[in-house]
Amino acid sequence: MTQQGQGDGQRAGDGGSQVLIAGVGNIFLRDDGFGSEVARRLASRPLPDGVRVVDYGIGGIHLAYDLLTGVDQLILVDALARDVAPGTVSLLQVEADDDLPPTVDSHAMDPATVFASLRGLGGVPPPTVVVGCEPADISEGMGLSPPVADAVDPTVEQVLLLAAEHARERPAHTTTVAKGT
Repeated sequence: MTQQGQGDGQRAGDGGSQVLIAGVGNIFLRDDGFGSEVARRLASRPLPDGVRVVDYGIGGIHLAYDLLTGVDQLILVDALARDVAPGTVSLLQVEADDDLPPTVDSHAMDPATVFASLRGLGGVPPPTVVVGCEPADISEGMGLSPPVADAVDPTVEQVLLLAAEHARERPAHTTTVAKGT
């Protein structure tokens, strides 16, 4: 799991806005790695204070535990099959009680499952935006298909704009917090 940035380290409840950008997906199932690739690219970019990006990969339960620490806004980036053209990026505003459409379920931790796990742990889901890309190919293999790969950079920019809307604007800086699997 790779984590990047946390700005000034302010957490929910201490006057700062905490925005978590969570990339999820299985990089060994081609386009299902979309969320991880977006998170990887975001990790090299300056982020506003109060914004953190984590590539959770297939570790959705880790996301549920991280949400217990207090997050004001969750931006979840994943492959999202909505029966539109491959590479199409959709934004879904999600409230805690909304029924979420399942994502490509290779990692068995779609947003509804993450929220159910969080509730089981005694937490409450934060306001959430799902940024999902229509996959073209979720067969075994590494690397994104061309239409999904083409959607990564515009999605990075879109996610940065979403995060900035929810974070307190301060000078941005980049810090690597942890790297691992």
